This record gives sequence, C-alpha cells and structure tokens, in this order.
Amino acid sequence: MKVPALDLGSCTECEGCMVVCPAVFRWNEGAGYIEVVELDQYPETEVNEAIKICPASCIVWEER
Repeated sequence: MKVPALDLGSCTECEGCMVVCPAVFRWNEGAGYIEVVELDQYPETEVNEAIKICPASCIVWEER
C-alpha cells in the first residue's frame, strides 16, 4: 500500500498540504508539526497535488 510521508526536517510548515488535502495532512497541536493522518486508503490525486505544491519537496509516497 502507498502512504504519504513527510520529512519533518525539511518541512517549512507552509501548510499548503493541509489546504489542498486536509483529509490527509493535519497540524498536531501537542507536538507542533504537520502529520499524516492514518487512513485505510489515501486520495492519490489530492496527495499528488500536495507533493507538487510543496516548496520543500518534503512529501513522498512510501510503500508499506
């Protein structure tokens, strides 16, 4: 299964991913960073759009 992953060390916290794909990316208030929501399936089109607009290129697909 393909899942989106964030490289938190590269993330600029621009929040663009949360705008284009709020079902997958959210702000973790307690930890203070953007995280990927655990889902059974991920909307490929929306995640690909988040990957495309990410200024830090820190979002990738991983196989699990």
